[in-house]
Amino acid sequence: MPQSLVSVLEDPTRRKAVIADTVTLIESEVASKSGLRGAAIKAGFKAFTKIQPGIVKAAVSKLLPHFAPAVDPHYAKAAESGDPRGYFTRNADTIAESLLAVTDEKAQGAENNVMKKIYSGLRPQAKQHTAAAMPGLADLIQRHVA
Repeated sequence: MPQSLVSVLEDPTRRKAVIADTVTLIESEVASKSGLRGAAIKAGFKAFTKIQPGIVKAAVSKLLPHFAPAVDPHYAKAAESGDPRGYFTRNADTIAESLLAVTDEKAQGAENNVMKKIYSGLRPQAKQHTAAAMPGLADLIQRHVA
């Protein structure tokens, strides 16, 4: 069985690398969006980063310990399949829901009303956009866990 993302995050050096790669993945996914929905995602992302510079890295750092246990079972199955990228692509909606359950819980408990409003405005589109990131997420996890 491959190493888990949870165990990788226990090593501070590896954790920093995972955080940096995750921020890059998020920025790349946001930049790739097009059309009206893409414009909304980009505007929300810009608002988040304008309100608090460094928020993406801080959010990834804070949420990663919660995301890792949500994604590890999917990655274990993906590794067993021999094609993590393909597995994540085929199961993108399910994996996206696992990750969004984490952010939904965190958003409910957020104290910043502006952030809550932005999140609630973006949430209806989140599954589609999160699912679209699954091939990149599979590559990222494989790079750090394998």
